[in-house]
Amino acid sequence: MSYQTATSSVERGRAGESAVFGKINRRILPLLLICYTFAYLDRVNIGYAKLHMQEDIPHLTEAVFGVGAGLFFLAYASLEVPSNLLMNRIGARKTITRIMVLWGFTSASMMFVTNETTFYVLRIMLGIFEAGFAPGIILYLTYWYPAKRMASVMGIYMLAGPIGAILGSAGSAMIIAATDDLGGLSGWQWMFLIQGLPCVLLGLLFWKLMVDKPSQAPWLSDPEKQIVQQHLEKTREQQHTSSFLVALRSPAVYVMSMAYFGIMCGIYAVSFWLPTILLENGVTDFFSNGMLSALPYVLTIPVMILLTRSSDLRAERTWHSIIPALFAAAGLIVAALFADTFLVSFIALNVAVAGVWGAYTVFWAVPAQHFGGTAAAGGIAMINTVGILGGFVAPTIMGLVKDSTGSTQNGLLTMVVLLLISIVALALLPRQMNREVTAQKGEHR
Repeated sequence: MSYQTATSSVERGRAGESAVFGKINRRILPLLLICYTFAYLDRVNIGYAKLHMQEDIPHLTEAVFGVGAGLFFLAYASLEVPSNLLMNRIGARKTITRIMVLWGFTSASMMFVTNETTFYVLRIMLGIFEAGFAPGIILYLTYWYPAKRMASVMGIYMLAGPIGAILGSAGSAMIIAATDDLGGLSGWQWMFLIQGLPCVLLGLLFWKLMVDKPSQAPWLSDPEKQIVQQHLEKTREQQHTSSFLVALRSPAVYVMSMAYFGIMCGIYAVSFWLPTILLENGVTDFFSNGMLSALPYVLTIPVMILLTRSSDLRAERTWHSIIPALFAAAGLIVAALFADTFLVSFIALNVAVAGVWGAYTVFWAVPAQHFGGTAAAGGIAMINTVGILGGFVAPTIMGLVKDSTGSTQNGLLTMVVLLLISIVALALLPRQMNREVTAQKGEHR
């Protein structure tokens, strides 16, 4: 075979591969993106509703809000591993449909909050019913995509975060302004109803439109299914851990968890408290506050896309997550130290949001590279379980600091410390993963 013939054959193979995964992108990513957008929206819209709920419910102090917002994550974290292991057995359609329908009704029920108790109970229920969604979707994506494509895929799927934040701030502001006192209900009550019930419909759409794995997809031809299978097999050959019990004993799981924990603290500290930080800086008009709260996430979207494409193109994950995390830490420091200078503080918060979301997106390409089989199901859920506790720690710390000092400044600096710990963990991770690979190779000799 001549060089030109061989080259032409390779190019045709790459073109065929790109066409197949392009088709998969078009068939599954849009619905997953919409589902995760509402999942993220239902987590963070409480941050904007808070400003209005406290006017109607005086007992919802800053500390009560911080604890209640965080209780969602404690309930969520406690059930993530069982949910993902169950999904690995019964499939994504049953799991994701069940999650979305139940959380949709519960999220809409937040309109009935009247005191601390109902606030706590509904936040806990929301955490229970949504448990397993985010790691479940990440696991689901590993059934369809090889590891080498995961950063770009995550870059599309996780656009749901900034999109959800935009809808949670700008969208919530518009809903509340348009519906306040409509039918005797406050605007924040309408907001929970309007943003919660679509999740029920999305859950039913997931059941109708999605399949559990590529071999079941009627829209893929047999040759296309074979191409997908071949690439997934290559990923499995490169994965180092396939047993959940082995994954639990892997130090790399806990290094990843620590890295993810700090990143999540940064994300949720800003997500929950950005409207309050803007309020401290004189943005007292609720509608203007919502519009400004959305701006950092608009700027984050192109950063995520460019960063994840660069990560896949260079097959590099470590620096593509460390560098944006460093920018996020620097942004939070500047925002805290220049809290009295609105323009400087707000620009710094924009940098922090873009940086922490960029690090978050690239990070999730790493577990898919390292784990397969039940290790992927349990390992991804375990990492998410430890990391998602940042969603409890961050708002709780911010709430307590705000109540005790009257400012969010020291709370932001605490988040910087947690982000720096995350950066150290990200730097240590490649060495730890290589050490485990070497040890496993030695055991197999």
